Order: sequence, then C-alpha cells, then structure tokens
Amino acid sequence: MKKIEIFDPAMCCSTGVCGPGVDPKLLKIATLVENLKKAGVDIGRHNLSEEPQAYVDNSAVNQVLLNEGAESLPITVVDGEVIKKGGYPTAEELLAWTGLSEEEFMKAMVQSALSSSCGCGCGGGCC
Repeated sequence: MKKIEIFDPAMCCSTGVCGPGVDPKLLKIATLVENLKKAGVDIGRHNLSEEPQAYVDNSAVNQVLLNEGAESLPITVVDGEVIKKGGYPTAEELLAWTGLSEEEFMKAMVQSALSSSCGCGCGGGCC
C-alpha cells in the first residue's frame, strides 16, 4: 500500500481542530486521516509549527516551498511525489491513491468499530 503524507500549514495544534472556531475542512481531513489509519492505510499529517524539520527533510516539499512559498500548503505527498498543493485531498482522491474501494474502506471501518467497541481486543466484537 502507498504512503500518504499531508504537510499542513502552521497550526496551533496537530490537527487544527482546536479552539473556538473549528474550520470544517480541518475537521473533515482529520476524520478522514484517522479513519484511513484504522483501515490500515499508511497516512500521516505534519504540522509546520510542530515539525518544521519534516518540511526540510522532504526534498519534494522543500522544493515546492522554495519555489511557491507557504501559499502552496497544504501539500499532499504519495510515495514521495507531490500529488496535490494548496488544498486538502478529498475522500475520493485519498481512496484512489490508497487503492481501496469505498466498499473495502467501509468494511475496514466496521471491523475497526466492532473490534474496539468493548475494548476487549478480541477482534470479533464483545466477548
């Protein structure tokens, strides 16, 4: 499966969904990322305020920032290649990049919910 990284602009916290005025776009991407993680996708986000070195260490992101500036954030990288700049990926884009169908994603989400619903970790629902 592919590795997806989202390089966010500078935010006050790791998800950007803190404070009195939560941006719906940030809430949506935070939820999508967490759900994809639960489905087994290798996906993560980097916050410029908290992880500036990640932006320096990733040569593709570094090059975009040098050429286009911080206005190009957020930047989405799939397997080391910049795929999207200046906006967050949609659910459809993320599923396409992972190779998961919507049905596979929903099945993984149901399995994840069942296995964690009672905290027993038995994997088949509550014991």
